Amino acid sequence: QVRLVESGGGLVQAGGSLRLSCAASGRTFSSYAMGWFRQAPGKEREFVAGISWSGGNTYYADSVKGRFTISRDNAKNTVYLQMNSLKPEDTAVYYCAADWTDTIVVVDHAYDYWGQGIQVTVSS
Repeated sequence: QVRLVESGGGLVQAGGSLRLSCAASGRTFSSYAMGWFRQAPGKEREFVAGISWSGGNTYYADSVKGRFTISRDNAKNTVYLQMNSLKPEDTAVYYCAADWTDTIVVVDHAYDYWGQGIQVTVSS
């Protein structure tokens, strides 16, 4: 069992930055690929970024490529999402998720554990 807790969300103006953190507890964190997803009101949950268990491989949705950076610190059991140049369309509830594999997967049903989600609001 893995418990995931997100933090770092909030309200920011367009063009600003936020860093989300996801702290994990339970089974060996370094054995999981990690992903960030988001869900805006009235829309389906979508993949944002993923990172392999070693941190050596990352993958991003086209909509955030060049603006967001995913990273992890296995010693701290934490994965991060640095979000720069934020846009109003980035407004959503952001979720971190853990997948018992080393492969980065973009479909949400492949992930085994989920955090409770955290709100990010970008004002224009």
